Amino acid sequence: MKPLDVGDPVRLGPYRLRGVLGEGGMGKVYVGEDGAGTVAAIKVLRPELAHDENLAQRFVREALAAQSVRSPGVAAVLGAQTEGGRPWIATEFLAGPTLDQAVDKHGPLDEAGVRALAASIARTLTDIHAVGFVHRDLKTQNIVLTSTGPRVIDFGIARPEHGLTLTTTGQIPVTPGYGAPEQVLGRRVTPAADVFSLGAVLVYAATGRRAFEGAHVAAVQYEVVHGEPRWDGLSPQLHALIAPCLAKDGASRPSPGQIVPAFAPPKNSARVWRRGPVAEEIKERERQLQQLTAPTMTDTATTVTRRRLLTGLAAGGTVLAAGGGTTGWWLLRQGKAERRTDPFAIPPAAQTPKARLLSPDDGDYIVGGSPKALWRADVGVDSDSPAPLPVRDVVVVGVYGGIGAFNVVDGKQRWQAQDLLSGHYLSLSDRLVVALDTDGVLRTYVASTGEPKWTADADAAALVAADDKAVYVMTKDHRLRSVGRSDARIRWTVRIPPEHRGKISPKAAVGSGRLVLPTVDGHVLAVATRDGHVVWQRLNQAKEASIRPVAQNGVVYLNGRTLTACRITDGTVIWSRGTRDMYKAPAEWGPVSAHGDSVYAVGGMFPERHGTGDGSETWTSRSDGSSDSPVLVQGNGVWMIDHSYKTEVNAVNVADGYPGWTYELPEAEHHGIAVDGNRAFVRNDALLCALPVF
Repeated sequence: MKPLDVGDPVRLGPYRLRGVLGEGGMGKVYVGEDGAGTVAAIKVLRPELAHDENLAQRFVREALAAQSVRSPGVAAVLGAQTEGGRPWIATEFLAGPTLDQAVDKHGPLDEAGVRALAASIARTLTDIHAVGFVHRDLKTQNIVLTSTGPRVIDFGIARPEHGLTLTTTGQIPVTPGYGAPEQVLGRRVTPAADVFSLGAVLVYAATGRRAFEGAHVAAVQYEVVHGEPRWDGLSPQLHALIAPCLAKDGASRPSPGQIVPAFAPPKNSARVWRRGPVAEEIKERERQLQQLTAPTMTDTATTVTRRRLLTGLAAGGTVLAAGGGTTGWWLLRQGKAERRTDPFAIPPAAQTPKARLLSPDDGDYIVGGSPKALWRADVGVDSDSPAPLPVRDVVVVGVYGGIGAFNVVDGKQRWQAQDLLSGHYLSLSDRLVVALDTDGVLRTYVASTGEPKWTADADAAALVAADDKAVYVMTKDHRLRSVGRSDARIRWTVRIPPEHRGKISPKAAVGSGRLVLPTVDGHVLAVATRDGHVVWQRLNQAKEASIRPVAQNGVVYLNGRTLTACRITDGTVIWSRGTRDMYKAPAEWGPVSAHGDSVYAVGGMFPERHGTGDGSETWTSRSDGSSDSPVLVQGNGVWMIDHSYKTEVNAVNVADGYPGWTYELPEAEHHGIAVDGNRAFVRNDALLCALPVF
């Protein structure tokens, strides 16, 4: 690092500048620190170039591209100023060498390392391409190795897929030997160009030599377009995997999504970045940066210590030139201040504290009797609240003005969030709870602690479902919208077919790339989660019953006039079963649940168990259940609410449907049941209770 020079700014936005990391023809990259101690790399356009419209547009494009990509494989943008004064972009600081530096210093990666590198970068490219951008300059200098894996940097020439590679001055802004043939020829590029670059990167990582070499730039570019890559030193296994990536025709290259399983990194591939000489180098840089962000006793000591640390980091070889489209930015995801402010830094899911299974043989309960609740509390469950939502160590319900989370062990309140719609909440991989506020904004909270995380202004009226990629909502103007979980950005918005407009029920199911949406008037339609287009429909599935589809293993199970299993991808009926009431008249099935090789639902008035393969009946219990209550499996029992005559929770044996016990509740208007961790959670108007499980 170099000290600040005359004319260098002392502060940019919230960042106090500590020194210069690198500089080039377009601008400088500074190291800065905000008031919370977060270190950032700040790229600044030279003031004498700010009037150049083309350069200014490129700088703005870089900021927009980098801000659009929310991925664990890129350096997140902390802030940017692109209008007035000196345009700048602040990104997280990466502690670690670039890939070319690591290979030059420590030698090529072994096969496990190359496979892990390929899979990691391919996942990152998937995230970049998902928001409509092509990186266009993937190379070894733009990949930084950190303790948590490789990170892609520099979106200086990233741009939407459409458009030529040539700039307005006729230059080709790609690095010789890494840019794809179509980029060299100035043709339109697609995400396949990044795959070619990845292939060239992997050759270097595995051999320490470039895939394409020549005496001068023109010779290298000629080899890219017409020549054969240099395969010397590459194992036959890696050659077979990398060669398709370097196909001259982009259509013949694999997609990033195909690369990940093809390279099949070992299960312990994450350790590649945590052991060996590269890992030791990374750890030393992390240690220095942690010291850099730590508070010291005096201002003088702070200045001296930080200057030494930054000088040491620069001497370690992590600094890159900031010219020619190469950005010197790095990331360290260690500081406490950073973790507090990063809305996408999500902690792992908490452990589920499981309750003990009760046994009549041990005298825990009397068959046919009534057990004692584990806990029971009037927590003020709101009338609009759906069923309780168990999320590992808490159970979430709607409360007046918001949602509340309660400890599953004793029912004590863990956290509460106000100014939310009490009837809209979902679990996101058991790590977050997503809820909806009155303005249509999605708000997420760490499930165990209630810590607020990312938000998304989706103009939402209802939460519909969520999978590992997105949250699906209905907007206030009755459109279906997908919001990405990795970046909180709207991925797509589609109009619902006119006949179903305004009739979509929020009780949807999602799986195998399909979102299955029931309507309040008894129809079902399935859309593709990729873009929202309607794939199939099933009309008149129900007349009176509220349809609550359940997806499992590529099949969606529907209740209503029939209990029906459909192939979720295209709606093909696998099997279908009718039911009758106590007077032998046609009846409708209540909500269905799936567990293992069986599905459960109330048919007519009694709960039934059917096989998932052909729908054959396993048993019909004589224990009562209500047609609007799901039949849920937990432990060795099946649990349901019956409120036909009086409110009670009935439990029957999962093996034969034989009655187990009945737990009576006060008469109430609103009910809901859920199970998890060897507990049954029941809301009964304002009451919330947890029951034991046998």
